[in-house]
Amino acid sequence: MFADRFSNARAKVRALAAALLCIAVAACSTPNLVPGGRVSSAAPPKVRQSYSTPRTATADLRQCEAKLNAANVAFNLLPDQNYGGGCSAINAVKLLNFGVEATNLGAMTCPLAANFAYWTHYAVQPAARLVFGSELVRIETYGTYNCRNIAGSGKLSEHAHSNAVDVSGFVLADGRRISVLNGWNGDGQSQRFLRIIRGSACKRFKTVLSPDYNADHANHLHLDMGGRGDYCR
Repeated sequence: MFADRFSNARAKVRALAAALLCIAVAACSTPNLVPGGRVSSAAPPKVRQSYSTPRTATADLRQCEAKLNAANVAFNLLPDQNYGGGCSAINAVKLLNFGVEATNLGAMTCPLAANFAYWTHYAVQPAARLVFGSELVRIETYGTYNCRNIAGSGKLSEHAHSNAVDVSGFVLADGRRISVLNGWNGDGQSQRFLRIIRGSACKRFKTVLSPDYNADHANHLHLDMGGRGDYCR
């Protein structure tokens, strides 16, 4: 009798162990779940690898930094950054103070930052005084770095290389705000001001896209230092 009980106990232990093994195997092979408990056949999203590398002080970079210093522009040097998928911020800086406030400025390649600061000082500010009789106090932007393609294409935007900035509006000392969206075809002063600064931008940046280019740019001026250059519309 004792032997029978012992045999039964061992059988129960083996059955329990087998059940636990099945549970473990099932857990390891559980399909992806989406909110609501539904099963998703999609593979888990890939993690984008991001890493920084020491900055290489090239002659062009040293010249660009000297240009910023000559204009009394305050800036921070940023480490070279590779975000994966071809997106990067190489030879980039962070503008801190170049005479006026600016919103949403992130990493910018040094040439882009230098041209943006000089454009602000030598074109936008004088145009504001000429057209409106007021000082420029703030430039509003939609930002700089953005790991994305050009709309409607499979090619990376210059934003993916921290080499572009989208400018959406300007605020004057007297409180007036001139937006690209409302001013491009707005009152005469706004139209004149925006076209003056676009014309000047075309002399400083390699590519300038305005509302005249397409509907995607109805609310901003796209300024970048990439591509083949000398495209202004």
